[in-house]
Amino acid sequence: MAKEFKTLVYRNEEIAKDIFDLKLSVPEDFNSVAGQFVMIGVNDSSKLLKRPISICECKDGILRLVFRIAGEGTKKLSLLKAGDEVTVLGPVGNGYPFKEGEDRKVLLLGGGIGIPPILGAEKALKNSAKVTSILGYRDEMVFLNADFERESFLTSDSCGVSVEEYASLSALERKNVQIKGNAVSVAKALELANLLDFSEYDIICACGPMPMLRAVKQLAAEKGIKAYISLEERMACGIGACLGCVCKTVKKDAHTNVNNARVCKEGPVFLAEDVEI
Repeated sequence: MAKEFKTLVYRNEEIAKDIFDLKLSVPEDFNSVAGQFVMIGVNDSSKLLKRPISICECKDGILRLVFRIAGEGTKKLSLLKAGDEVTVLGPVGNGYPFKEGEDRKVLLLGGGIGIPPILGAEKALKNSAKVTSILGYRDEMVFLNADFERESFLTSDSCGVSVEEYASLSALERKNVQIKGNAVSVAKALELANLLDFSEYDIICACGPMPMLRAVKQLAAEKGIKAYISLEERMACGIGACLGCVCKTVKKDAHTNVNNARVCKEGPVFLAEDVEI
């Protein structure tokens, strides 16, 4: 259940250009699931609205948020330093259904700033499922790649080796080598190179830009795999009251009788086949 509270910054550092790793102290009863988010605000009267930030992970009373500077609000967050006070509302929304992934094989796909919650997903599943992660970066500026513990593939739209070159390398040489392409296109290419077999996977969990999520939805339908995708929309309240973050759904909502759902309330994680994107 979401609660609003004031807390202090534990640490804040830039880990790549305009990408910040913000750690906050949180109460012992702060229980979150990867895929959920928080609304965070700084003590600045000129910035009244809190900003939604996906939860990367939460452990030992430290909440980790990794975000990109995208406007004035996130610029303010990037300037926070240890000891500064912030206001947090969270955890908010619905995360990935990890119970479904227990004792199964899960493919995790993360793109850009959608990678942080995928890290949280991998850590949540590490003791109960077999996991493969494919991480897509738009350039050579990678982040969080060293945090991933399981088999993972790094991809980049603007650099890296071809899948054919990658397949020719030894398993040791492949470590931390970037493959040219985005997360979904590389997943398909890895299958052609016999380095990935979609038939082995039961579930896909994905977070990233909308074009990537559309490709994930299509891929899941083609391969007959259940996919959960995390949507991002502009949010004002974060609790479903303002209706500013609705997305189109396949089925009508039982209460409003329209094909809409609130990303902050019914999401941000949806079964891919349930939403129109």
